[in-house]
Amino acid sequence: MIYQDITVAVEAHVCTITLNRPERLNAWTQRMENEFRAAIEEAAADDAVRAIVVTGAGRGFCAGADMDILEAGAASGGEGTADASSLKPRVQGIERNYAWRFSYLLRVPKPVIAAINGPIAGIGLCMVLFCDFRYMAEGQKLTTAFARRGLIAEHGTSWMLPRLVGVTNALDLLMSARTVVTSEAAALGLVKAVPAEGFLASVQQTARELVHFASPRSIGVIKRQVYDGLFQDLDGAWERADEEMHASFKSEDFKEGVAHFLEKRAPAFSGR
Repeated sequence: MIYQDITVAVEAHVCTITLNRPERLNAWTQRMENEFRAAIEEAAADDAVRAIVVTGAGRGFCAGADMDILEAGAASGGEGTADASSLKPRVQGIERNYAWRFSYLLRVPKPVIAAINGPIAGIGLCMVLFCDFRYMAEGQKLTTAFARRGLIAEHGTSWMLPRLVGVTNALDLLMSARTVVTSEAAALGLVKAVPAEGFLASVQQTARELVHFASPRSIGVIKRQVYDGLFQDLDGAWERADEEMHASFKSEDFKEGVAHFLEKRAPAFSGR
């Protein structure tokens, strides 16, 4: 696929997706959203990819929705601002929770890692809340932005943010829409701070180490267990764990996990 608003590169099992509108601080557009989802789905299906890193081009990560879109929405009273990706999912049961605008990221069977290299706001922050890990360069800033635009907590943020930082901190960030620097975001547990120098390379290396030393199959199953667990009781989660453990005993990665430990060598997991 030929991309316009993003770039995609794969190296050493890590797919790096870069939001690529640096002249607008990578402000979010419908084209960017469509391309981003297509790239995520392609990486999820590619056996050569074991982790996905999302970052921004230039000095920003994502400034939120493009102001041209917000201006048009304000002028029209919101007419025409809804898009197909925000409509109600057609699936039922637990899968319904993973069919919304960004919640599909929770179903990608590989780690999705946000490498927040610069300022991030609004819909950009919504997206990274549904990534598995959030690393942020020291000295950067974030804001929810919505309340200062006369808007509300969009795209599942009212559900996900309290689970990451607690109810009181989530209300503070959402109601005030104040600017938060990396150090405070890290103290809240929202991100992990990483030195600005060599930032992206550092995050990519972290991703490589994660998927090299751990079984890709185990990572995928564990990710699904954790997110499904948000919608289950303990009994259901425990039963699921027992089922998955029995399946793991039959996997190639379990045999390799035991073998490389006993043989005192680096693992060579297949993901099967």
